[in-house]
Amino acid sequence: MAELTPERKPASDVTEARQADVRQKIASGSNEDFEIAERGRIAPGAPRQVPGRFGHAVWDLDSYAFLDDPVLKENPPATVNPSLWRQGRLNNIAGLFEVAPSIYQVRGMDISNVTFIAGETGWIVIDPLTAEETACAALALIDEHVGARPIHAVVYTHSHTDHFGGIHGLLSEEEIASGDVKLIAPVGFFEAAISENVLAGTAMLRRAMYMYGALLAHDAQGHVDTGLGKGLPALPTVGLAAPNMEIETTGTELVIDGVRMVFQITPGTEAPAEMNIFFPEMRALCMAENCTSNQHNVYTLRGAQVRDALLWSKYIDESLELYGSGTDVLFASHHWPRWGDEAITRFLASQRDAYRYVHDQTLRLANLGLTANEIAEQLTLPAGLEDEFFNHGYYGTVSHNSKAVYQRYLGWFDGNPAHLWPNPPVEAAKRYVEFMGGAEAVLEKAQRYFDAGDYRWVVEVVNHVVFAEPQNETARLFQADALEQLGYQSESGPWRDFYLTGALELRSNGTQLKGLRGNALGPGLVKSMTFELLIDLLGVRLNGPRAEALNFDANVVVSNRGNDVWTVGVRHGVIHARHGARNSGAALEIETTIEEFAALGSGSKSLEQLMNGDGFHVEGDVALLHEFIECLDTFEFGFEIVMP
Repeated sequence: MAELTPERKPASDVTEARQADVRQKIASGSNEDFEIAERGRIAPGAPRQVPGRFGHAVWDLDSYAFLDDPVLKENPPATVNPSLWRQGRLNNIAGLFEVAPSIYQVRGMDISNVTFIAGETGWIVIDPLTAEETACAALALIDEHVGARPIHAVVYTHSHTDHFGGIHGLLSEEEIASGDVKLIAPVGFFEAAISENVLAGTAMLRRAMYMYGALLAHDAQGHVDTGLGKGLPALPTVGLAAPNMEIETTGTELVIDGVRMVFQITPGTEAPAEMNIFFPEMRALCMAENCTSNQHNVYTLRGAQVRDALLWSKYIDESLELYGSGTDVLFASHHWPRWGDEAITRFLASQRDAYRYVHDQTLRLANLGLTANEIAEQLTLPAGLEDEFFNHGYYGTVSHNSKAVYQRYLGWFDGNPAHLWPNPPVEAAKRYVEFMGGAEAVLEKAQRYFDAGDYRWVVEVVNHVVFAEPQNETARLFQADALEQLGYQSESGPWRDFYLTGALELRSNGTQLKGLRGNALGPGLVKSMTFELLIDLLGVRLNGPRAEALNFDANVVVSNRGNDVWTVGVRHGVIHARHGARNSGAALEIETTIEEFAALGSGSKSLEQLMNGDGFHVEGDVALLHEFIECLDTFEFGFEIVMP
């Protein structure tokens, strides 16, 4: 093999040819998206760099300026799939927009949009972005160009962080506590918002670094776009304010500041708790994140519970039935709006059919005996759906969404007993490499496939060498080069970022994040968590084999939750809790605030720190508590992914 280097490489001849084919296929597509993405723009995004609390840029729109290079607009670099380049350029169209009279959006200043509805005297705000910093910048932008108004209501359309995390950039703690501002959300929002990233939070956060390209440079050989938006804010200040009004049923109406809103509840679609909003007098429909200008994720690559593609399709059809004939403008919490009956009907019906097609055809093929991988290999959308750019796999893809449908109904096992008890990756890799004649022979054979442009096979086979011999630099660099070409070819932003982040870490001889502890529990979420969820988190951290001999009960009083009483026990390496009862034989009596117990649950404070503070008091056999703490695993954020 030729000597390999850790530097990033240009697109290969095979990749260049593939990109040329894609460019030719999309050339006949409509430019309507560019026209409607620009429509109604009052002001460009400003500031383009939003500062954060660590002296860094939470948001940096300038870092994506390479997408607007006039030389590259029609002839993008061969290191980016031309279709993803197109989507990235569209998501670069940022600023303050008038969607319709009294409806404004700030787009391109976070991964999501924030919408401002002008009432008689103030604002109704829909989805206050991910970060306090970006939400504050968006509010300043509309104050400057439209005029400052008080906020009378904030609507959370669903339970994902990029739709509630910036709440404190719009409202102070005092304004929230007063109850004067209506905080409106679908039923189940609060529980879903807090719980989704808690129990597997560290693993999800690490995988999200791959999915959103957080470690990659913003350039034509690195991160370009997520497909859903530019990217996530960097080290944002994330908050959560509990709703004081829940919407439970479709058809519920509210009038706030003279604005009438009709709600459609859509649980189990893009989020566990989600809702669409219709504004009858404005003839405007907000589709939350249920319909966006890309195929969405039925399964998100960062990891989450699989969504229901069939239910998703049916709720879109319900939206079309309920509101289609009365809608002049449709907007969402990502991307750009659509205007006019024909365009709106086409959009809703086509997205409805795309999710239903993936669902139904996956199960048809499964019932014919095909496995998840076989289905993903042959399933494509029909031309009538695929020809619409808003059904392209810029974020979710037919490939991994079909696997998600299979998983939802049939699980991880494909029925082949050879796959029932496979060897773990390292042991399997050692055996594969031995069978194939050793690492050197594998790499020599793989080179032929690389030269032929079969990067997918190179990645698969050389991965065995990397896991069998992680010290083999040639194998790591070779696999990185193959991953890089797959990244360049990917239409999906997350696929590109996964491939390129894998290449980056292989070239660095593993992750540079080793030893870093991390989870998704910022202070804004921790103070909102239930005691039961914190117990569940402790259960995940409890090392069962190490704690097997522990056997005790503790009475816990949560002082700032109305002296709420719990009995917590540990037996057989398992933690359990019961609410409202005190065990007279308990070995420990603990009085704590919810914040201090959360610090114990998340591992952000040691027991000594807790006991030296004012919010955590223990009586009884403290040695037992020390022993319990010693049985809690500490999760390191920087675990390896592309290496053992």
